[in-house]
Amino acid sequence: MDNAVETYVNAVRSKVRQRDAETMIELMRRATSQPPRMWGSIVGFGEYHYRYASGREGTAPAAGFAARQAATVVYLSDGVGAHTDLLARLGPHAARVGCIHVKDLSTVDLKALEEIVAKSYANLTSGTYTKRAHEGGAS
Repeated sequence: MDNAVETYVNAVRSKVRQRDAETMIELMRRATSQPPRMWGSIVGFGEYHYRYASGREGTAPAAGFAARQAATVVYLSDGVGAHTDLLARLGPHAARVGCIHVKDLSTVDLKALEEIVAKSYANLTSGTYTKRAHEGGAS
């Protein structure tokens, strides 16, 4: 783990959130085969290029999470709608347009979460991604 990621994890105040951050690093490393690196306040894995119909384009982490005060946030830039079958298996969580919030990873199905991350990563890295999170699904 690089120094910036280690510093981020060590700075997490909640012991549950810190434990969950360590779990997410290993889970996302397995799901993406990429090392973690900091993207602002997000721990990201790999990257993808996006280009929207509006002409806006850029590069973002292809998988990522953040240890926020209230929950661990898992970012799904291809949208939660692309993962409804797996989210049904996940367990206690709150789904938003492009992310899921989990208060305690020990209460969810980590295999389902790893499948969600792997599927999202594959969707985002298969070429230039052209959809916004609210559109969901592979491009």
